[in-house]
Amino acid sequence: MTTTPKQFLSVLLADDDMDDRMLFADAISDLKLDIDLQMVNDGAELMNYLLTSAMIIPEILFLDLNMPRKNGFECLDEIKKSPSLKDIFIIIYSTTESQKEIDDVFNQKANLFIKKPNSFTELKNILLQVFTTNLKTKYSTGDKEQFIFQATPSSKG
Repeated sequence: MTTTPKQFLSVLLADDDMDDRMLFADAISDLKLDIDLQMVNDGAELMNYLLTSAMIIPEILFLDLNMPRKNGFECLDEIKKSPSLKDIFIIIYSTTESQKEIDDVFNQKANLFIKKPNSFTELKNILLQVFTTNLKTKYSTGDKEQFIFQATPSSKG
């Protein structure tokens, strides 16, 4: 008898804030989805991981903008210029409220922008919606109106 290997969604989080990384990992764990989560601490580590050590290129990259050594803008630029990496679905995951920064990453061809939520419950709701949506179909139109992710309220009270 042969068994089909379980299919996992390969996700990479690049964020220099340890608390944000742990909350993100805890939220994914609570959701009990088949997610293979890898995490890196900054942009330099991200690019090293993607260019030299990634056995599996992630399907989704959550990319913080404000990181030491190499920021998210620099990483986004490098990824989009790399033939082997340019098709990664990139979600900017940041606290920024700067319209200029949001416009810049949109123009750099990031796929989606998610403002870091203020609560663990909200984070779980956002991640559930992201991971249960066909992202490439819904958010590959290049439509600026859809670029900033708007979570629908959680049905759980």
